[in-house]
Amino acid sequence: MSERLNYNHVAPAGMKALGGVYGYVMQSGLSATLVTLVYLRVSQINNCAYCLDVHTRDLLKSGVKIEKIALVQAWPEAGHLFDERERAALAWAETITRVAETNVPDEAYQTARKVFGERELVDLTIAISLMNAYNRMSISFRNTPQAALEMAA
Repeated sequence: MSERLNYNHVAPAGMKALGGVYGYVMQSGLSATLVTLVYLRVSQINNCAYCLDVHTRDLLKSGVKIEKIALVQAWPEAGHLFDERERAALAWAETITRVAETNVPDEAYQTARKVFGERELVDLTIAISLMNAYNRMSISFRNTPQAALEMAA
């Protein structure tokens, strides 16, 4: 699969705006590891190879063990490998990403609110929404994962 176009070059101001949202999320006070786990889960749901590659590499660089990364997609069955905040964030990410199917039920909101303050939950939802946007950009324009580039070299 080859890249259709380089959206960073075609619309640099738009991508800079998304980058500004990314910067906001990273300074929001949410743990960078938590946010990156959420980014990975959203990218799994959306089948975004480029983002899966990026976030897996980011988690490895930050010291998250490969065993934990491998179980992100099955986090409900992973026991206490994921702490309470991570489980709540991953559940919230799933219901937000699948909004057309879930309609984000009250139960999901109440569960998330037990763990996250109002500002944290809004910031987490911004992060989830941002990753969904990035996934759609990467998938639509066939952004090639670094791993595929490395294998071709």
